[in-house]
Amino acid sequence: MNPLEPKLHPSLILDTMAHRDGLSFPLGAATRPGGVNFCIFSKHATGAELLLFNNPCDAQPSRVITLDATHNRTYFYWHVFVPGIQEGQVYAWRMNGPYDAARGLRFDPEKVLLDPCTRAVANWENYSRAAASRGGDNCAQALRSVVVNSNSFDWGDDVPPRTPYAKTIIYEMHVGGFTRNPNSGVSPEKRGTYAGLIEKIPYLKELGITAVELMPVCQFDEQDASLGKVNYWGYSPVAMFAPHARYSSQRDVLGPVNEFKQMVRALHHNHIEVILDVVYNHTAEGNQFGPTVSFKGLDNPTYYMLEFDRSLYRDYSGCGNTFNANHNITGHFIMECLRYWVEEMHVDGFRFDLAASLTRDVSGKPDPVSILWTIEADPVLAGTKLIAEAWDSAGLYQVGNFVNRGDWFAEWNGPFRDDIRRIVKGDEGSIKPIAQRLLGSPDIYTNPDTEPNRSIDFITCHDGFTLNDLVSYNNKHNEMNGENGRDGNDSNHSWNCGIEGPTNDPIVEELRKKQIKNFLTILFISQGTPMLLMGDEIRRTQNGNNNAYCHDTAMTWFDWSLVEKNVEMLNYTKKVIKFTQSLQIFQQRRQLSLVPGSKDPHIIWHGTELRHPDWNDDSRTIAFTLVEPSHGELLHIMLNEYWKPLTFALPTLPREQRWHRIIDTSLATGDDIRQPAESEPLKVTRYKVAPRSCVILLALPPGD
Repeated sequence: MNPLEPKLHPSLILDTMAHRDGLSFPLGAATRPGGVNFCIFSKHATGAELLLFNNPCDAQPSRVITLDATHNRTYFYWHVFVPGIQEGQVYAWRMNGPYDAARGLRFDPEKVLLDPCTRAVANWENYSRAAASRGGDNCAQALRSVVVNSNSFDWGDDVPPRTPYAKTIIYEMHVGGFTRNPNSGVSPEKRGTYAGLIEKIPYLKELGITAVELMPVCQFDEQDASLGKVNYWGYSPVAMFAPHARYSSQRDVLGPVNEFKQMVRALHHNHIEVILDVVYNHTAEGNQFGPTVSFKGLDNPTYYMLEFDRSLYRDYSGCGNTFNANHNITGHFIMECLRYWVEEMHVDGFRFDLAASLTRDVSGKPDPVSILWTIEADPVLAGTKLIAEAWDSAGLYQVGNFVNRGDWFAEWNGPFRDDIRRIVKGDEGSIKPIAQRLLGSPDIYTNPDTEPNRSIDFITCHDGFTLNDLVSYNNKHNEMNGENGRDGNDSNHSWNCGIEGPTNDPIVEELRKKQIKNFLTILFISQGTPMLLMGDEIRRTQNGNNNAYCHDTAMTWFDWSLVEKNVEMLNYTKKVIKFTQSLQIFQQRRQLSLVPGSKDPHIIWHGTELRHPDWNDDSRTIAFTLVEPSHGELLHIMLNEYWKPLTFALPTLPREQRWHRIIDTSLATGDDIRQPAESEPLKVTRYKVAPRSCVILLALPPGD
């Protein structure tokens, strides 16, 4: 007999059909010849029941298989093989065990539980967070798992793009919000779905995007929001292996998996990578008052970090609980999850939400040996993009730590966001910091051999103001969130250009457009990997709301009418991306040299006068020359964030070259940015830079 063949025990058949012991691997539901093997972890459970449903939304299961602790348990893994079923089978679990909150145990045999390793989720249409939060049977309103055969999809000739960071342009987007607006031009059944995104790939490609960073697409609890609102952003996971079901236009139980794969395949075909924003720092189950959906009812003290009073949860996420990522069982779960998304769903990387919390040990202190270093060293994940949000909600700020200690992690560069906002606003003391940010933040990433593109440069992201709102509001306007303004960041470094909110004042509007162009220009000329927020290129607004997590409305959706209305900004964004991506100086894999005349790519700092930069706190201007000798690239860039015009001296060029103006954000549309072939030579030795403006000059030989 094959030792891996599950043994049949007729005496243990407690329902009307035969089942077998099953195997303790793999976790989840695995299709096998003749049936499906189910396995789930629970150290403290005394019993387990597998529930099988004929239809996804049936109120009660058609079969209940009671597992025997002697034959269906190995170590702390409960398992059973069920013949005669296959892919598409809907199932769930119930676990028996003690309810002893003082010991951290919260078993409830009436609660129907989702398999943490499920690849798809069913019955989400009937799900009730309230029913999962109170006592009693919630079967009719519980989420269910689905058996998925990972080998049933035809990937064809799909190949990961493997775009190096140096050539990467990231676009952070919300899958639902990208096409949910009726003006998207997408058919009603595909709006807000993976299929809808596929239809808009030409837009992304024309913009110059090489990677989409998708806000959470693992199944999350949309009901996890206060005051009857909706969790729109998705940072509330319940099933970390499963694509979010409502983002699928295919309504069968396997639809979300297949449609997600179709989206990845289509993006890859267009040389666009897929980066997932993954949430391993907490789950939707919240604190002691939250629902029992999965982990809490399976093995609460294993999956969560508990206080010394084990009836309470440690909360470093700001969401009620903290996932116990550095436990051996939970760590293995995370690793299997990441491998699944890479091996079977073909994704190209991950952005780890609140990654600093994943470095905490059971006492909450930073652990020098954490799950993140295991992730970085994993051969399956080698070559993928691993991006850390290097802080958490409890104050652990580790920007620089992931890059400086590791070999492959990149980081969201929070100081880049703040310092660029401050210089464009015109704050005092912002010149010295911006010099560091333009260079890829060598003050943060201190290893001289570190690739500067491991700094993910961004000015806006989902969390905070949009770029339009950054130049339109001094203060957040979160009244619609219903929290009396307590939510959202109060330190935005924003400036409304003279009027709060929308205005028809042409002077204010022109200044706002110029400020947006300044932001975009600085973003794309900085050493590092640029990330653009969905809709910033067309001035998407959230009406001053800087924490719109709970609004699935037109306020948060991509407004496709703005593509035409704000075509000036869209075209500017396309052109600045195309220009910077055409030059080697903006694709460096080593830090720029500070030695003038170096044979390596280098930078020379200036002020209004050559080689005399003004580093004083009251300075709001800086100029610099970028040189890439091996490709003959020479640029001179002037940033004047002062409110008066200033005249800058220009470096002298060899007789065979002339300065050509590529960008001047103060000029009218058409003249504000030109590609090198469209530009004309300048006949001046000094250049007058308008107030709050950026200018880029490129040295070209006559006739180019």
